[in-house]
Order: sequence, then C-alpha cells, then structure tokens
Amino acid sequence: MNAQHIGKKFIDSVALPLRFVGLLWVIHLAQTLLNMDWGFYGLYPREVFGLRGILTAPLLHGDWAHLLSNSVPLLMMGIMIMFFYRRVAIPTFVSIYLMTGLLVWLFGRSVFHIGASGLVYGLVAFVFWTGIFRRNLKSIVLSLIVVFYYGSMFLGILPGQEGISWESHLLGAVAGIIAAFWFKNSIEEDERPRKYSWEEDPRELDREYFLDRDIFEKTKEERLRETRNRRESSEDRWHRSDFF
Repeated sequence: MNAQHIGKKFIDSVALPLRFVGLLWVIHLAQTLLNMDWGFYGLYPREVFGLRGILTAPLLHGDWAHLLSNSVPLLMMGIMIMFFYRRVAIPTFVSIYLMTGLLVWLFGRSVFHIGASGLVYGLVAFVFWTGIFRRNLKSIVLSLIVVFYYGSMFLGILPGQEGISWESHLLGAVAGIIAAFWFKNSIEEDERPRKYSWEEDPRELDREYFLDRDIFEKTKEERLRETRNRRESSEDRWHRSDFF
C-alpha cells in the first residue's frame, strides 16, 4: 500500500465521523439559538414515548461542555474504526447505536437519558475487545492504544455519579463487546494470514517443479524396480515385433 493510497483511505475514513459530529454541533447550535430545551426527546426507559430516544438521545446534549467531551473521542474512534476496520465500520456503528439505546430503555433508571457517551463507550469497547477476539497484531496494538488513551473512561461505568447516565456508559460498553464478538470473523485483507510456500497445496506446487516430485519421494529400490519393469516390457515388445 503506497502513501497515496493511504492518504486517500485516511481522507475517506475522516469524512463520515466528521459529518456525524458536525450534525451533533448543528443540532446543539440550533437548540441554543432557538433557546429551547429538547431534552424531552431523550430516552426514557420502559415508556412507549421513550422509545423515540433510541434514535434521538445520542444527538442531544445538555451543554457545550457535554458536547465537546463526547465529540473528540467520538471523532477519534470513528476515524480509527473506519480506517482499520472498514469492512465492518458502518454495521458496527449502527448496531452499537441501536443496541445501546435499546439496552438503556430496558434497564436504565426512569429519567431522561441524552448524549452520545454511550456510543463512545461502545466504540472504545469494540476496538479493545476486537483485539482480544481476533488476536492479530494490528488489533492487539489498537487495543493497547485505546487502553492508553481512554482507559480512565471505564470509571464512568460505576453507578452513583450525579448527573451522569452511567447506565449508558455501561450498556454502551456491553453493546461494543457484543459487536466485537459478532464481527470477529469479518477480518480485513491486511489481517489475513500470509500463506508460505510450505503451506501451499501440493497439487499447486507440482506445477512449479522441473522434475517429477516422485523422483525425490520414491526410494531407490522402487525406482530400480520401475526401471527393470520398463526394460522387460520393452524387450517383450521387441520379441513380438514383426520384421519385413
């Protein structure tokens, strides 16, 4: 993969996460300019009207600080997954988005839950657990990077934090683990193990040899026996030949 191809792949990987984060900022800007509180569009557990929050809650934030705290990791994790796990990036994002909302609706406290933090926790958990499930070098390195930069985030899954939807954090992480397990066999091209010459199909290797491989695999006694049989067969044909 040359530098030009890597650059194009990176630009493509930035586009979708940047648009999604931009959408969050446009929504919050509109809410601020209109001097409105759209928190009632959040997710309210175990109530029918709260089901709409599965789709709308991650798009809403309480204030600019809340939005900023989610935007940076959401953008970074989105780019990482789009670049390194492109084959499953969009299905992963959609499944974590919907699964997190559904789990919070089922098990969360009876309050309005808003914010994209559950999605962030889901993406972080996806990258970390993908390294554990796939066990290849790339995935393990990405897991270590996530632990180094975002390891402290997992304190957010602890209950009893005032004004924080710790359920979204915890259940978002659960959704990320489920997605990592679900897509663990959908590996990228650069994750496929290399096939070395000694692992090739012998039938394919036969076409690469100048001499018949039987020469090397047969014993000396077997080769002598075959030579003797061919000689005797040739002599028999000569005796039975007609002469003019």
